[in-house]
Amino acid sequence: SIIAMLVSSLYNIVDQFFIGRSVGELGNAATNISFPLSISCVAIALLFGIGGASTFNIAMGKKENDKAVFYLGNAASLLFGSGVILCIITQLLLKPILMFFGSPDNVLAYAMVYTRIVALGFPFLIMATGGGHLIRADGRPKITMLCNLVGAIINTILDAIFVFGFQWGMAGAAVATVIGQACSGVMVVYYLKHCK
Repeated sequence: SIIAMLVSSLYNIVDQFFIGRSVGELGNAATNISFPLSISCVAIALLFGIGGASTFNIAMGKKENDKAVFYLGNAASLLFGSGVILCIITQLLLKPILMFFGSPDNVLAYAMVYTRIVALGFPFLIMATGGGHLIRADGRPKITMLCNLVGAIINTILDAIFVFGFQWGMAGAAVATVIGQACSGVMVVYYLKHCK
């Protein structure tokens, strides 16, 4: 669990590194402006992930296997659905949200480019983070770590390619992040469909 959490924090660290080297201070400031949205994703993931895992474990303890699967399915649906809703809200209200978070004028354009793309990954980020709790509840913590690790490695490799190789700057870092989160989210969904 600790390794999985450390690995998931690599997304922000890696983005900061590549953006700082290519775009500069304003790019780093832009990722920090959008950071509260990432924290919101983690909060939603914890809400439904830990809640779903708890009800799943209680049902399994009572030998109510049908209810356990029901709780698992509901938690997964709420995780992905809330990510879609947060993504839509962010896309529709992007500029006011970033202004509310305190974006200065010289950072706003960078923050809008980065956040508009990263928001597309919110359903996958929430699914991967919250789904990890469901997978751990099923007795497979190493699978959770693997899902997070694969996404972080893909993000790191693609950051180098998109930011330095293709010179995409903020957009490249954001696209790399979304692809890494999507890979983690798909792995979580695949496991939940084949859980013990």
